[in-house]
Amino acid sequence: MVDDQAPATSFSNRDFRNVMGCFATGVTVVTTCGAAGELVGMTANSFSAVSLQPPLVLFCIDRGANCFAVFEAADSFAVNILTAEQTNISAIFSSNDDDRFAKVGSHIGRTGAPILEQALATIECTVHARYDGGDHEIVLGHVRQMHMRQDQQPLLYYAGSYSTLAAT
Repeated sequence: MVDDQAPATSFSNRDFRNVMGCFATGVTVVTTCGAAGELVGMTANSFSAVSLQPPLVLFCIDRGANCFAVFEAADSFAVNILTAEQTNISAIFSSNDDDRFAKVGSHIGRTGAPILEQALATIECTVHARYDGGDHEIVLGHVRQMHMRQDQQPLLYYAGSYSTLAAT
């Protein structure tokens, strides 16, 4: 239930970002292919598993992102989970560079979305639903294909910086 009568927040956007930064997340690059065949991708840490039956995941995209229109029109996407050695790929896909895919190896997956070479794991999805999320859109995907490697550690994001798991 949404309480539209709730008092205004007493914290800034920066305060909110700082608190949310206390939650360590994995780093992904979400990719899709546009109607004209253009390859599009963005770095995202707003990714989560939602359901086992059916297998559903979600990611969130800023409505102001330069790739929003392509993702909004797409019927499939891939989530590429990055390894600890792929901070450069995260940086490429969080930049405004128009030719991001020229700098990384990729191929087209079964759903038509680009798959990044050497990702720790990839999850190919068809769009199941879209939801309003304030200044973001929440995209729910039905998992259709998955691939995983077990020879690498994941790239993490914590308190505004990249991080890795401690050695065990």
